[in-house]
Amino acid sequence: MSQSEGINRRRVLSSTSALVCGLALTPRAVARSERVESLIASMTLAEKAGQLSCFSDQIRMRGAPFNPGLPPKGDAAAQLARIRTGAVGMLFNGAGYEGAKAAQDAAQATRLKIPLIFAADVIHGAKTVFPVPLAEACSFDPDLCEQTARAAALEMTALGIHWTFAPMVDVARDQRWGRVVEGAGEDPYLAAQLGLARVRGFQGGDLRDPTRVAACAKHFAAYGAVSGGMEYNSTEISPATLHEVHLAPFQACVEAGVATLMSAFNDIDGVPASANRWLLTDLLRADWKFRGMVVGDYTADEELIAHGYAADERDAAKKAFLAGMDMSMQSDLFNKWLPDLVEKNEVPLGRLDEAVRRVLHLKESVGLFDDPYRSVNERAERTSVATPAMLELSREAGARSIVLLKNEGDLLPLPGHPGKIALIGPFGADRLHLVGPWSPFADKSLSRSLAQALSERKLDVTVVKGSDIEAPLAAGIEEAVAAAMQADVVLLFVGESLLMSGEAQSRTDIGLPAPQLALAEAVAQTGKPMVVLLRHGRALALKGAIKDARAILATWFLGSRDGEAIADVLFGDVNPSAKLAISFPHESGQQPWYYNHKATGRPAPATGAAPYKARYRETRNEAFYPFGHGLSYTRFEITDVTVPARMTDRMEVSATVRNTGRRLGAEVVQLYVHDVVASRTRPIRELKRFQRVSLRPGEARRVKFTLTRSDLHFWGDGGWIVETGAFDLWIANSSTGGEARRFDLV
Repeated sequence: MSQSEGINRRRVLSSTSALVCGLALTPRAVARSERVESLIASMTLAEKAGQLSCFSDQIRMRGAPFNPGLPPKGDAAAQLARIRTGAVGMLFNGAGYEGAKAAQDAAQATRLKIPLIFAADVIHGAKTVFPVPLAEACSFDPDLCEQTARAAALEMTALGIHWTFAPMVDVARDQRWGRVVEGAGEDPYLAAQLGLARVRGFQGGDLRDPTRVAACAKHFAAYGAVSGGMEYNSTEISPATLHEVHLAPFQACVEAGVATLMSAFNDIDGVPASANRWLLTDLLRADWKFRGMVVGDYTADEELIAHGYAADERDAAKKAFLAGMDMSMQSDLFNKWLPDLVEKNEVPLGRLDEAVRRVLHLKESVGLFDDPYRSVNERAERTSVATPAMLELSREAGARSIVLLKNEGDLLPLPGHPGKIALIGPFGADRLHLVGPWSPFADKSLSRSLAQALSERKLDVTVVKGSDIEAPLAAGIEEAVAAAMQADVVLLFVGESLLMSGEAQSRTDIGLPAPQLALAEAVAQTGKPMVVLLRHGRALALKGAIKDARAILATWFLGSRDGEAIADVLFGDVNPSAKLAISFPHESGQQPWYYNHKATGRPAPATGAAPYKARYRETRNEAFYPFGHGLSYTRFEITDVTVPARMTDRMEVSATVRNTGRRLGAEVVQLYVHDVVASRTRPIRELKRFQRVSLRPGEARRVKFTLTRSDLHFWGDGGWIVETGAFDLWIANSSTGGEARRFDLV
């Protein structure tokens, strides 16, 4: 096919999202409820504004305030009094029976007795903490993500919570951004599949089930594209990247029936997302037919003033509300200004009623009008949290989230009796940081460190801290070296604190802190076999002795049973099967770096060096550990890849996967495609399917995938298009593996 033929290939509009596969949920239109309509007809403007206003829970505070700008100890009496005035529709980030009952009692004392709804940032577990979402994404296991979300829903409802601000489905291509830890990494297809699984786990098939919670896909939209990876920054983004990468997981969640969305802090094309009518109304409502409710992020409406998009509070409330924000979080701007804006005909009454209808529908959907005290149960709070099954699931999910990055000479797994172990580093005995960021309700008494897990195995272990996380310790390196000299194997546990990942924790350098690097160099000089364990919430730029260690495990923040999960993998009780959901760079300066980049007109050669090609002076334009990479204690081969020569509407491709090693193991088989010639430059590879396959030693299995025409679409000329022509396809074990097979879309 000639170049001119490729450019002029026939185009076909594609209106269906290619990211929604095998859904258990279906979108539901908001039917008019007589009860809701009767309430709306009876409400004053002030009462309507109150339903659209939500605030941090001052009645059920747990420890220090979770959000900024709050009184250190809360003011429960003042908040209860305000609820009785009808000025509060929702409380968030509180937990517990007693306070929930008091708050709901106050709501039932109002004129219309409209119940409160309770929400929380339960990102990866409540009392029982599961792996941070980025870690769990590395399992490439939607079923596991659904199970942990289901367990979190059980705990939330036992703690008086009806609605979670999760899943976060922002695609994060810049590892400097702190909130990488909350999502599923750098790929939109993986983000969509795991987002859908979590929506299913939270919501189930019927929100009236008292053990289910409403989900909230956030942050809508392109929050992961903030410039320079700096939190709250602006974005510079093309329409194609916006639709193909950053909007796609949200559209999949909407099509799957997610109950709510949360608007983002950033701007898109100069218009803040939280006041962007094209985003919140034209796209979300008109094009995607979303019928749920949109809540603004924390004071996002008020921040329109600092953006320079609104003149004052009144203007900010007006612009956010007219754009499509239904509920204001914490700023109180809707209470202050909506009644006046409606009275002066600056906001239509119909728009106000529409937003109130959405909020009341959410409350009705979770059964609060039938039972205002739904999920407010003293017995459940005692008996339905941190159950043995939940703790076992935390341990299982943790082990299945660990990525074996390197294993020279098959140093791992360690034998059951490995001799003397030196556990060195700031995280060996740590029980504070292992739960990770966004764990405000964690029961820290449930946390199990690696030191505890090794002790329970009756092993000969010396635990030495060696350094603090970001500062040296007096004589710390000397003590660590002495312990290493006496050991048969060293476990070096280094990485980030929970305060180095998460919101407002952007980093310019994604390497490890200097004191830990110095510790690693000194311990490596002993020459003892060394296994590096990484605690982190992003991809890291590894250096020196850490990079050169014989074995490296990405162990993330794994939650309540962190130490036990790591020990299970170290000693081979669990064969690691996770794959990276993000690319590890050679250098921090490569950021943003992601596997599905474009080729450029001067791509660097696969091997060797060439002048005037796309690369840095210091390093090649490639990942150190690529997306999809992850080793096992056994070995797999993928052979006999079968791809038809031509595809029309759908096509089945297949390959044989064989376990050639000596252990039972699981491989994540990944399918990538590349559009060879298109009217828009296309990524070098794009993940389109994946499948986990568990195989006994010597066992082989035929793995099959079905591709449809919409899997090959891209954004162009203001819509989704599919172009005929040649495509390359890989069935591989990573984003850089496999051999290309070519087919033609006709």
